[in-house]
Amino acid sequence: VILQTILVGDSGVGKTSLLVQFDQGKFIPGSFSATVGIGFTNKVLTVDELKVRLQIWDTAGQERFRSVTHAYYRDAQALLLLYDITSKSSFDNTRAWLTEIHEYAQDDVVIMLLGNKSSIHIKPLQTWFWQEYGVIFLETSAKTGLNVDEAFTTVAKELVSRSVQLPVEPRFHLHDVMQPENEPSACCGFS
Repeated sequence: VILQTILVGDSGVGKTSLLVQFDQGKFIPGSFSATVGIGFTNKVLTVDELKVRLQIWDTAGQERFRSVTHAYYRDAQALLLLYDITSKSSFDNTRAWLTEIHEYAQDDVVIMLLGNKSSIHIKPLQTWFWQEYGVIFLETSAKTGLNVDEAFTTVAKELVSRSVQLPVEPRFHLHDVMQPENEPSACCGFS
């Protein structure tokens, strides 16, 4: 099973660092310049004894690349929206990102809001509105690894659970279109 996930958010919030921490289990300080366009990685996880491959797209946060990233929204099954807990502007911009997500992504896309850089000890910004938008919320630290694996695992579990849920009411009943075998066919009038 391949699950497509996209990282979005303002430039400098730590999307690439979060992805490297998840993929390689390490933090490489000061080594990343702003992502240009799109980058991606694959990682295999086991969710409920099912092997799934997360295909994770890392997007550029700058405005000039937005039209490029919009094209990837439609195929995404999950979007991880990051903000920097030390940056009020990146937090304020999450509303605009959510509007964009709702405009370009599938209606049933899983959205997770991640307050990144939680290793910096400050009072976190208000996150009450995450409930208003129906998104999952976690604080993460690409530096220490806090909740990084949990974020991706939570998204994978949600996607797997959605894919295996059966419809509440079956749409098609075989007995509705089949004639019982013990009744003669009225087709041709042969006895």
